[in-house]
Amino acid sequence: MTTLGFDTPKALSEFVTAQREAEEAALTEVERREQAAAERELQAARREELAANRERAALRRAALVALGASGEDLVDAERLLATDDEDADDAQIQAAAEALRSRRPELFGEVRTPPVPAAPAGAPAGRAPSRTTPPPKPGAAGLEMARRRGLVPEFSDAR
Repeated sequence: MTTLGFDTPKALSEFVTAQREAEEAALTEVERREQAAAERELQAARREELAANRERAALRRAALVALGASGEDLVDAERLLATDDEDADDAQIQAAAEALRSRRPELFGEVRTPPVPAAPAGAPAGRAPSRTTPPPKPGAAGLEMARRRGLVPEFSDAR
């Protein structure tokens, strides 16, 4: 053992133990660095995914705003906008926004007009039937009700 530089076997075993502990500490440091690097990579991937989600949302929002959606209607339209692919391109988003606009024009500031009712069976095509009585004046129903209850004298010319 003296050729190895140790006077006693105990000194040799202490040296070997110290060397093993140093290797373990170094290995632990390497593992810590690897773990920290893996955590940074995971955080970077999360940031990239969030950025991609924000970009997709901005593209969808821009397509809806270009068609006239705003305010609460824009939020509703964003929720209703459906595309076949999560990573849809501009053309797919635009097509989906146009389809939504045709289904829900009120979200884009357009007034939905009710469908024109079909002419009744005996009326000439293209014309609505004419009224036989003139339309009542505003408030006429209330005045008639008051007259029936005796609140308005019969002889007054309130009509």
